[in-house]
Amino acid sequence: MRVSTFAFAALSIPHLSSAAALNFPTTYRLPASPSAYPSHENTSSAYRAEQVKAAFKFAWDGYYKYAFPNDELKPVTNSFSNSRNGWGASAVDALSTAILMELPEVVEQVVAHIQIVDYTKTDPNIPVSLFETTIRYLGGMLSGYDLLKGPFAHLAPSVSGDEALDKILAQSKILADTLAYAFYTPSGLPYNNLYPLNRSTDNDPLNGPAGAGTLVLEWTRLSDLLDNPVYAALAQRAQQNLLHPKPSWTEPWPGLVGSTVNVTSGLFTDADGSWSGGVDSFYEYLLKLWIYDPKRFGEYRERWIAAADSTIAHLPSHPISRPDITWLAAYSGRNLLNQSQHLTCFDGGSFLLGGATLNEQKYIDFGLELVDGCHETYTATATGIGPEIFAWNTTILAQMNSTNTSIFFAEHGFFIADSSYVLRPEVIESYYHAYRVTKDPKYQDWTWQAFQSIVHTTKVNEGFSSIANVNVVGGGGFADMQESFLFAEVLKYCFMIFADQGAEWQVLDKGVKGGNKWVFNTEAHPVRVFGS
Repeated sequence: MRVSTFAFAALSIPHLSSAAALNFPTTYRLPASPSAYPSHENTSSAYRAEQVKAAFKFAWDGYYKYAFPNDELKPVTNSFSNSRNGWGASAVDALSTAILMELPEVVEQVVAHIQIVDYTKTDPNIPVSLFETTIRYLGGMLSGYDLLKGPFAHLAPSVSGDEALDKILAQSKILADTLAYAFYTPSGLPYNNLYPLNRSTDNDPLNGPAGAGTLVLEWTRLSDLLDNPVYAALAQRAQQNLLHPKPSWTEPWPGLVGSTVNVTSGLFTDADGSWSGGVDSFYEYLLKLWIYDPKRFGEYRERWIAAADSTIAHLPSHPISRPDITWLAAYSGRNLLNQSQHLTCFDGGSFLLGGATLNEQKYIDFGLELVDGCHETYTATATGIGPEIFAWNTTILAQMNSTNTSIFFAEHGFFIADSSYVLRPEVIESYYHAYRVTKDPKYQDWTWQAFQSIVHTTKVNEGFSSIANVNVVGGGGFADMQESFLFAEVLKYCFMIFADQGAEWQVLDKGVKGGNKWVFNTEAHPVRVFGS
């Protein structure tokens, strides 16, 4: 959940031009443009996986040179930022990907860093986000611990390996202890924005389903590893307010809820929702908690099924100019709003994961429709990358009074409401799940095309940057920010779809019969399934 403001912008008609080959410190070379794939190109999965690893190492080296141990690299100015409280967000977010890629030097660097971070210290004037800290830092550390204790034990630090891993778990506990007071409210729903130095909050009375409902996997896993039920109890008590939404009018259809909830009363305050930012990962975790432990979380499974069935029944939307496309509309009560986000495009992957683990073909079929729809947002633009926000609302389109925008809508079924790209992973995440379910190589090809487009357009100096406009060749300018989830998600999903498909950490290991040994948190950090 990374919420964006819905703002409309005029478009230019997309076109393609050539881009120079990149000079990574390997044999990595791109075709002349994102849409040009010469027949002599090596298209093997092994080759592509190595090129993704090269891109990861390139980005890591730039971060390590100019920004480590701060949170993010600012690649345009070769400087750094600390948007996640200065604890080294990019490093911790990179750990699980570096482990899967078997990059021992990076693993050693991150593990050494984690051992010395002081999670009790932060800028007293900058709030700590409970949500972001949980999914990035806590999720990243727990995943690193699980992976290095399990299938990648050979990558654990060669000196005092067990001691280093025990320290990661101890640091996870310290971080959770630092943040736990957020849950001390009458309802059990947490405040999100915290000032740990004096154990205060920003006193915002509202949180959202994603902010409050995307904590339970990480906090439950911590409890299970420590054999201490306290952390799980905090997150699961908060979740009860979301599993049983009140008042009834804030659940316009079974399982589909509003977007804000009062942390004191536990009551929802609206019936405005979607599978987009602010609500998205609440639905994601309903399914994933059941996968993590079916015995404890059967109720979560039922709530995901209710939300999925209501979504299929009420939210599919087909633009008037392209009725072949399916996207999920947002809603206000039972009124549909024809708009969506890049964030929403995890939805296809969620339905595919649900369909495969529940052995329910209707979810798989619907998930593939959603994957196709999000693919259309990538193929339509000048860069080959989908926009932050897109819409197909013909009333707003008419008000824009733009010939170019109308032409674009007629061809592609949507218009661009926010043209930026901030290195988001959701479309590629859904490609990954589609390939794991179907084994259709087209999803590998779509991932490779998206990867090349992202690398071509966002590379600057020794890293990758958010860009201003996906519908302008070259991206329309850089925002000078290499988000930590580039390491955690974008490059991980690109790698996994080409890596060893029989590896135990791959999800949907046994197809529709289930058998997952790992479940990914919303930041794509693999967590070992309970009891696996």
